[in-house]
Amino acid sequence: MVRLPLTPAEAERGQRLGALLRRARGTRSMLEIALDARVSPETLRKIESGRVATPAFPTVAAIADALGLSLDQLWTEINQPDAGMDTGIQRRSAKEFLAS
Repeated sequence: MVRLPLTPAEAERGQRLGALLRRARGTRSMLEIALDARVSPETLRKIESGRVATPAFPTVAAIADALGLSLDQLWTEINQPDAGMDTGIQRRSAKEFLAS
């Protein structure tokens, strides 16, 4: 199967998803969340770094569940331009981030 290159919008959305998941994970280890979500730590690392900009829905759903995130809120956040691109200087929990 030939995979088409990502559009700039898809790549940016993948970066926002990764940033949001990293913030939601907080101080918990990547291994802990990966095991809870039943995905490999490498998959989680690639998603968090934006290297996998369009992960499969079941993967995102499992990670969101392990982090206690609502899929509705997650979808809203990653589809807002400039949302989730905060550098992490001001650390907030995912719930605080999503509530703002």
